[in-house]
Amino acid sequence: MRPITALFISSILAAPPVMARDYYFGSDLSYVNEMEDCGATYSRDGTPEDVYALFKGSGANLVRIRLWNDPDWTNYSNLKDVKRSLRRAKTAGLPVLLDFHYSDDWADGEKQLVPKAWARLTTDQQAEALYRFTYDTLMELNAEGLMPDQVQVGNETNGEMMGDLTYKEGQAKRPIDWTRNARLFNSGIRAVRDAGAKAGKTPRIMLHIAQPENVEHWFLAATKAGITGYDLIGISYYKKWSKMDMAGLGAVINRVRHTYPDKDIVVVETAYPFTDRHKDQNGNLMGTDSAFAPYGVSPAGQAAYLHDLMQLTLDNGGVGVVYWEPAWVSTACKTRWGTGSNWENATFFDFDGKALPALDWPKAAFVYPVELTFRVRDTGQAAMYLTGDFTGGLAVPMERRDGYFIYRSWQKPGTTLLAGVAPAVADLKDAQASEIVVPAKAALVNLAAQ
Repeated sequence: MRPITALFISSILAAPPVMARDYYFGSDLSYVNEMEDCGATYSRDGTPEDVYALFKGSGANLVRIRLWNDPDWTNYSNLKDVKRSLRRAKTAGLPVLLDFHYSDDWADGEKQLVPKAWARLTTDQQAEALYRFTYDTLMELNAEGLMPDQVQVGNETNGEMMGDLTYKEGQAKRPIDWTRNARLFNSGIRAVRDAGAKAGKTPRIMLHIAQPENVEHWFLAATKAGITGYDLIGISYYKKWSKMDMAGLGAVINRVRHTYPDKDIVVVETAYPFTDRHKDQNGNLMGTDSAFAPYGVSPAGQAAYLHDLMQLTLDNGGVGVVYWEPAWVSTACKTRWGTGSNWENATFFDFDGKALPALDWPKAAFVYPVELTFRVRDTGQAAMYLTGDFTGGLAVPMERRDGYFIYRSWQKPGTTLLAGVAPAVADLKDAQASEIVVPAKAALVNLAAQ
């Protein structure tokens, strides 16, 4: 392969607005109804306010709400409760991400408990039941003006969806049956698409994996199994349960967005403690093991972590962060774990219900990426691949269009990129890198063979 030179050509493309695509500043408020029924109040200055209005005023633009199938152990996170939450969000002008767990209880990275009504069904019957539950739920919500803006098909589905009949902590996970897994996922995705087509508004669809170290191999396997039709990749990131530091998370986001350039990447769960104390005697899940040394454990550290996590996400091509669960404050009510809250020290409210600085994290200053277009003239090559430090070393295929091979990538202004191009993957070792400085406005980069 001949050496490559990069021509940086500015002002060829019109500069888009800073917010040229959607970015998500979200919070999971699934506990709010239960906490308020238990007497919780939320405020900025001690005067109780509607919590949805508080989040809207903070700059939040997404609320996440979970839905269980038949949670007979609680009166919350069922369809009636979800409708209550959706109405409140709609009233406040907040878009909603509806999180189908496809379980009567918590589905997470450790377990995927099949709903009891579906436990003895065949795979074909479960796929049909999942489709009907998803479709019927969305159509019922739509009939009441409550169609969500986004839908999660499954929650932290590291294991096989609905793959566990029972669960004991620490039990070994069985290998995923990807034929079955793909049937279930594609049924859920198809149900959202069909409901959206019927309603005239199709929610964006998210698939969600817990902890960044599990993301790449899961989506590779899912792609090979034929899971298609989704729009967003959601990642849970908690220091307590992840083997990766924040830089590792950023690298995963970067590689994933180049591997799946038609998907948006969201850190859809995270949390950070503002204190190591507790108001009640119910043990806190977020302790010092959930904090990073540069931030410490303080209200200011919590806010700084959220800012830096969002900036890290933006810098690596992601589109948003959703916090879990900033309103699960302590009350006199009992959960299955005890009286009070296991999360009181990781909310956005102090022990008196007054807002902490983290509530306003969406209003902080962020540097938003700009879109670069890389272009190579089409001279009859069978295919072209782009690689560079900004692709995480991946060889990404370029799209043939209008006499050129094209690749678009969102990048942080002011950074220096190394890029190279080759006609085939086998030739990448011979590609010569070229230096490109990312402008403050959209630009075109021609990568032209000498």
